[in-house]
Amino acid sequence: MSQRTEITEYLTHLQKERDVSPHTVKAYARDLAAFTQFCNRHYGDWTWATVDRLGIRGFLGELQRRGLSRRSAARALSAVRSLYRYLQEHHDIPNNIARAAKVARLEKRLPTYLDQQQTGRLFEWAESKAGGDDFGPTRNLAILELFYSTGIRLSELCAMNLDDLDLLSDQAKVRGKGRKERIVPVGSRAVLALRRYLNLRESAVARPKTDRRAVFVSRSGKRLAPRGIQRIVHGMLEGIGVDGLR
Repeated sequence: MSQRTEITEYLTHLQKERDVSPHTVKAYARDLAAFTQFCNRHYGDWTWATVDRLGIRGFLGELQRRGLSRRSAARALSAVRSLYRYLQEHHDIPNNIARAAKVARLEKRLPTYLDQQQTGRLFEWAESKAGGDDFGPTRNLAILELFYSTGIRLSELCAMNLDDLDLLSDQAKVRGKGRKERIVPVGSRAVLALRRYLNLRESAVARPKTDRRAVFVSRSGKRLAPRGIQRIVHGMLEGIGVDGLR
């Protein structure tokens, strides 16, 4: 079976079995076409198992030299990583060489006036507060880590549902403007923080009116609104002595 045929099979699987939006499937198709073209140029007669981690890094470097944003490069990496995972499950590819690859850090959506030292202090403060089994601080650290890892918008984070998280694959489905969907990679620190939070979520908000779909909820079980998350971030900034939000 050719690489093109296997990619077509995988894209069909996304659309029919995973219920991924047509917009995301088209974006993945473009990314995987670019990946196979790169492999054709650099490997000649190749198979999926031929490509190594240096090849993945070379592909990402080529995308960035072509002027693609880091967000687009991250989506391309997610497409390749997801394809290899599918090939492992359905075509006995020995390993997922894209799993450990990383894209240069995405632009963040934390307040723009935070310098590197302040950002470090913010995370240290949030981690110290989330050290026990307290629902609020553990949730707040997960919010901070997910923001920082993915660069998603506030509205996108609020709208995220439990079904959108795939922590085994280190990725999440995000619904953006115009109801467009995309898949974003989630960093290992964010995955760890989310797992800790989700372990506490059910017991902490086990009430009849709890929003069973929302990832981030209040202590009363309601989905957090943008204003609620702004207050949470504001509180964390005050905790390290930074006043005000832009």
